[in-house]
Amino acid sequence: MVDTTPEEVARWQRKFAAQANNRAWRLSESATRSPEEDEEMLQAAHTSMYFWKIVGSAGNRAHAAQLLAHVYALLKLPNPALHYFAQAEPFFLDRDCEPWEKACAYAVKASVAAARNKPLSAKNRANAPRMASMPGGSACRSRRQVCATSAT
Repeated sequence: MVDTTPEEVARWQRKFAAQANNRAWRLSESATRSPEEDEEMLQAAHTSMYFWKIVGSAGNRAHAAQLLAHVYALLKLPNPALHYFAQAEPFFLDRDCEPWEKACAYAVKASVAAARNKPLSAKNRANAPRMASMPGGSACRSRRQVCATSAT
């Protein structure tokens, strides 16, 4: 048996977390997905959360929870979407963070609301145009790079 150091194990865990995160985001951005791709997207998002809970920062865990909320909303599963967004929301909406992170949080919040067939509150509707006009506010794509960067 080969001995591995805890640092090597953690490095691999960060790599797996980032790869799973990136795969889930790529699949979520696809205009059409097969049922098998939907399942892969969900499993990749959970894998990312699993490894970030072991080796990640609070930010990594919040991004992973938000990814899970996004994926569950895409799959029209509102209860788990709401559960995971509730974990991510304080990190992105109740404190200062990067503008693109806040914009993405509002976008995911909107998709969770849509999955629940509930309209956004007036406050959240009012924030949407302002957030979309911020640098990086038009897409959540930058998040993949943050998570991938955290893997090194």
